[in-house]
Amino acid sequence: MSFLKRLFGQKSNTAKPVEERNMFNLQVNDIITYDLEDYKLVGKISYDDHGFKWHAYQLEGVSKTIWLSVEMDDELYLGIYEKVKMKLQEPIPNMIKFDGTTYHLDESGSARVTSIGRNQNVNGMICEYYDYCDDEEEKFLSVEKWGSEIEASAGYAIEEYEIKIIASN
Repeated sequence: MSFLKRLFGQKSNTAKPVEERNMFNLQVNDIITYDLEDYKLVGKISYDDHGFKWHAYQLEGVSKTIWLSVEMDDELYLGIYEKVKMKLQEPIPNMIKFDGTTYHLDESGSARVTSIGRNQNVNGMICEYYDYCDDEEEKFLSVEKWGSEIEASAGYAIEEYEIKIIASN
């Protein structure tokens, strides 16, 4: 064995190659660039409503936290959402007025969730969801019921080319 091999050791070929990322396999600690800002992926919630699946990635930036919604339904649908303060109670209405926009219920249901990262506390829960859109289908509102807690997020659609992914490992 040469002196240098003993001194520096031999490189191991067990290093796992970095998996090329796409919208469905993003990982905690990946860096996502959107709208000229870098965000660290800190959590992921995967929803399953009787076989129909979609994901929500929690992205933490310097000044705010956003959610990247990813859904495949004949084609890829992406959306950016931010939590909003809204007083809602059951029964969840079919129409909601928020921030000068009227939203109409588009679909609703319940989904079992799996989660990683900051969202581990909801892993295995059932979430009731209510998806709304405005008349032009440009603005969206997502309402989720987690047990007795109701959360709302406002969002809009984006295109895949608007996202840049830097894999963490």
